[in-house]
Order: sequence, then C-alpha cells, then structure tokens
Amino acid sequence: MKQIMHHGWFGNMNIKEFYCGKRVLVTGHTGFKGGWLSTMLLNMGANVCGVSLEPVDDGIFSKLELSKKLNSNIVDIRDYNKLFEIFNRFEPEIVFHLAAQPLVIDSYENPKYTYEVNVMGTVNICECIRNVKSVKSFINVTTDKVYQNFEKADYYFNEDDKLNGFDPYSNSKSCSELVTSSYINSFFRSSNIAVSTCRAGNVIGGGDSSCNRIIPDCIKYTLMNENIEVRNPNSIRPYQHVLEANYFYLLLAMKQYDNNFYSGSYNIGPNKNNCINTEELVKKFCALWGKDANYVITNKFGPHEANYLKLDISKASKVLGWEPKLSIDDALKLTIEWEKKSFLGENMFDVTLKQIENYVDGENYGNE
Repeated sequence: MKQIMHHGWFGNMNIKEFYCGKRVLVTGHTGFKGGWLSTMLLNMGANVCGVSLEPVDDGIFSKLELSKKLNSNIVDIRDYNKLFEIFNRFEPEIVFHLAAQPLVIDSYENPKYTYEVNVMGTVNICECIRNVKSVKSFINVTTDKVYQNFEKADYYFNEDDKLNGFDPYSNSKSCSELVTSSYINSFFRSSNIAVSTCRAGNVIGGGDSSCNRIIPDCIKYTLMNENIEVRNPNSIRPYQHVLEANYFYLLLAMKQYDNNFYSGSYNIGPNKNNCINTEELVKKFCALWGKDANYVITNKFGPHEANYLKLDISKASKVLGWEPKLSIDDALKLTIEWEKKSFLGENMFDVTLKQIENYVDGENYGNE
C-alpha cells in the first residue's frame, strides 16, 4: 500500500525531529510563501537564516514579527558578494530558494529586473552552494508557468513537457530551471549535493499582501465593502493552500538529504477535481466569507496570461507517496479564518502555528 506522508512521518523519521537543529537558509523569507515556510521551520526547531528584500508592512512577515524570531538578512540576491558572506558565515545544510520577482503583470512592466532577479539570482544561489561546502540538500522553487502552454483545456502538464514560459516572469523561471540543471550536471552531482526544482500551482493562504492576485484582492475589496473585480473569470489554475506546497518542499528536502535518488523536478498541485476557474474560486470565497462579499466580472484586460493551466502531480505521488490533503474549500476556509482573525487583531503568530500544527499533525480535512 502506498504510504501517504501527511501526518508528520517520513519512513521512520519524524519531520520535526529531522529539522530540529538543522541549519536552513531560506531566500525570500519576507515574502508570503517564505514567511509561511520560515514559520514552519521555526516550529520544527530549525535554525533559520533568511535572505530577502525588505518586507511589506501588511504581509505575513511583519504580522508575525518574524524578524525577532530568526536570522533575518535584508539582502538583494543579485548581490553575490553579500550573499556569499551570509552563506559562508551560516554554513547552511539545506537551502530553499524562493526569492523572486513573482508576478506576471510586473514582469511585463519591468522585464529586465525580472530576469536579473529570477535568472542571475538563481546563478548566485547556485554559486554560493558550489563554493560553500556545507549544503547537502537544495530546493529551487519555480512555478507551474515554466511550461510551453498551447492552451489545451483538458491537458495536464507533466515534468517532461517543454520549458518555455510565454511572458517574462514565466520565461525567467524556465531559465532558472535550466540554470539549475546545468549546475547539477556541471558541479552538484559530482559533489553529492541533492537538488530538486519544484513547480507549484497558484498558492493561497493568510497573509498574502501581493497586488494583482485574486485572493488578496478578494480580501482587500471585501474589507473595503467594495465588489471584487474578476478580470479573467474562465482562466483555470491549480489553486492550493500554501501549507500544501511548503510541506512538500520540506518533505522532499528531507528525503533527498540522505538519498539523491529522490532529487529531480516535481509538480505540486491539487487533485484534478480541485482545478477550477477564477469565477468558481471567487464564488466559493464569497459563499464562505458571508454576505459582505460580492463580485463583478470586469471588462478590464491586462497583458497576456495563460487561460488553462493544470498540473499532473502523479510523479510526486508515485516517487514520494505524496498526495494533497486540502480541498479548495479547505484552503479557502483556512485563508478566510486567518484573515478574519488578523482583522480582529489576534496574535497571528499563534494563529499561524495552530494552522501549521493541525496540518502537519494530521487534522482531518475533507479532500478526496
């Protein structure tokens, strides 16, 4: 029987036991996913070092006061010398690379910056790992948008599909994958450094303050008593809670730490029945939030974005025994719970820890 690794255990090793005391470096720790990942690592007893730009005032990093809880370094990953100083001083055993210019629309407005951060930033991280001999396990987090997309509504991308993202953001992440592959072939394999790239779908969760993302927009407009504007109602995305993706990164980094067999490229997304279009997502959000949430379809159109994007996650299931745990309804409920408690002024570090612990320790959710 296939082992489903969602109750904190991986083989005979408890994930909390594995990370306790480990030196873990997270780039992009002041961002949405990085803030959640850093908190998960802190909860597991890891020694966490973060490298990122300044946090936004209303994001998860600020609300959880994470600067007081970990080794936080405000450094641009384009600055190799400063980055190397941190690596050399901290000597990380495990590296999670999440720092990026992460938005499609922003990449159209500033493509040069997007490529500098997402491509040369990856080069700098790989160079630090190559030159600091402490790293045993490296996860480069890219995106589901790395694939060449022919807009087939019924197609699920798998890890062997061609990498050729359309817009500057997506394409720069395709390049990041290729950079990583070259470093594996040229340097890391012979040094016995385990490396994987992870292509996650659209993540949602509490504390995301990014512009031009649908769930942060839903929350912002609802709290302002305004209609949510839905720009691309028929666009299909593999939406998932941030805990799903981050937990997979943690599991994979742990598994490949002692066995390079598990390294590779992986899609991380929801089950097929949870790939829905934007209007369906917003309808669910409004129903779960309550009577104050309403939406309208807008005729405002921006630059090109993919219409259909679904992921085949069978490799993660077959190789690692992993399955997503949360339905889209579960993911939205957790997000709304977090945001409402934040609005009421609760202690958000405690709220976040409770959501993490319920997920890691085996809370029974309704996913199929």
